[in-house]
Order: sequence, then structure tokens, then C-alpha cells
Amino acid sequence: MAIEAHHFDFMLEAIREAEASIAQGGLPIGAVLTRDNKIIARGHNNRVQENNPILHGEMSCLREAGAISFHDTVMYTTLSPCSMCAGALGLFKVKLVVIGESVTFEGSKDILDKFGIPWIDLADDRSITMMKNWRSIPANERLWQGDIGN
Repeated sequence: MAIEAHHFDFMLEAIREAEASIAQGGLPIGAVLTRDNKIIARGHNNRVQENNPILHGEMSCLREAGAISFHDTVMYTTLSPCSMCAGALGLFKVKLVVIGESVTFEGSKDILDKFGIPWIDLADDRSITMMKNWRSIPANERLWQGDIGN
């Protein structure tokens, strides 16, 4: 699948969501959901803010989208989805997942593959730098380990 210029534009919107989470004391993971190249939902990791272990960035975005058909949507997420999020994206059969980066966390792209969900990894320097900088702070690294169940 080809990387198109608009993928970087929508990833910037996901990065803005991640920055909003950081400002709220949360983890730097953001997501946007698009249909017909228009944003229809936004979300960011709210695990810390709402004391809810399942509110990863993708899950918060899906929650904002509500009970809709996802078959013609594209999910943009700053970080490779974990197994929970990849499973949800597969269950709802999103059309495509565009990943900001999988350098700092490999994620569960194999689950997307099992569901037949195509994905693109942008290896986006903005996403990589944001996560590396955030995780370089010891207290944040502890939050991160809790986010991935360690």
C-alpha cells in the first residue's frame, strides 16, 4: 500500500491528540479516525486521566466515533497498536491502519494481519521523537510499563 501525502497530515492530527494527553498528565499516544479523508473522531490515551485501563488512544477514538460501521474508515495512530487495540480494529474491520511508528514499541501488527486489516508504518520521526523524549523521564517510563501491562 502506498504512502500518500495526506497520511502525514492526518498523523499530525494524531500527534496533536498525543500532545493533549501529555498536557493532561497522560501517555503520548493519539489517534484520529477518518472517512472519505475527513476526520470523524479523535482520541488519545486516557488511561491515567480516567483511571481506565482500556482507554488507549485507539480505544478512546473508537469510543468517540460511537456505534458506527467502521468498514470504510482509516485509523491513524501515533504508535503501533497493542494487542487489545489491534484486536478491536480487526473486530470492527477498519479499512486501513496508518501507524506513526513502531520503533519504540513493535505492537501487534500480526493481529491486524490475522484479521486481514492492511496497515502502513510511516516510521514518522515526529512520533518516534515524541515517544522517546517522553519515555526518557523515569516517572513516565513507569506509566508506560503500566500501560502495556508490565
